[in-house]
Amino acid sequence: MTELERSIIAKVRVAPGERVRLTERDTRDSSLFGGEKDTKAATAALAKDIDALQDRLYAEGSRALLVILQGTDTSGKDGTIRTVFNATGPLGVTVTPFGVPTRTELAHDYLWRVHAACPRRGTIGIFNRSHYESVLVEKVRNLSPPDIVEQRYDQINAFEKHLVENGTTILKFMLHISKDEQKERLQERLDDPQKHWKFNPGDLEDRIYWDAYQDAYETMLERCSTHHAPWHVIPADRKWVRNAAIATIVKATLEDMNPQYPKVQWQPDEFTIS
Repeated sequence: MTELERSIIAKVRVAPGERVRLTERDTRDSSLFGGEKDTKAATAALAKDIDALQDRLYAEGSRALLVILQGTDTSGKDGTIRTVFNATGPLGVTVTPFGVPTRTELAHDYLWRVHAACPRRGTIGIFNRSHYESVLVEKVRNLSPPDIVEQRYDQINAFEKHLVENGTTILKFMLHISKDEQKERLQERLDDPQKHWKFNPGDLEDRIYWDAYQDAYETMLERCSTHHAPWHVIPADRKWVRNAAIATIVKATLEDMNPQYPKVQWQPDEFTIS
């Protein structure tokens, strides 16, 4: 791992048990990167590196990587996926967006649909939102009783530990944007007819609960950043910083996993193709 990679990870990772105050984390921090143009070029190169590493992971077929993207509306979950994984072949990558649970999903425990979407060995799975909605939306909107929400932190930690012990490496990214930046991005969706489909009037209602959501995120980060599945708080007001930070951490993690092409039991010179 390079010194830059270590610096980025150290700055954004939430240590287990760490007290988290999101107001103390700069949503526009770009201190670990150079200029925007050079950083975007470096991110494009990282995307190609991720593709090469994913090819090895797929060929090895024994482990998986789960990338969890969590953040408020307009924080850039879709944009992150498009930029960081744009060079990665579709064969070994799956993206699962988690919306409002269906009737069938509600008939099971809240982790049922999540476990079913976890990546199989040899692949990268990306969650656009995740099981953490159960301690965010359900907590803020009082959709579940407080005692039920409270017990979910330990349940989630145990669930993720189970995944890790069975060969899945987990990376969790909270895309941290400011309320002012969200306002600008929502206004862009209103101003651009081609983005009207992205606008959801319910997003405006969620802004009323901004402080409550920030509190819920802080609790989530404090209670669920573990050694086996750490959280990373990514400054997301600047899209190029967000993409560069996440691409750097994904690439460094895959390199640390060091997947290998399997060795074959034959020699190429034993065969002649006519």
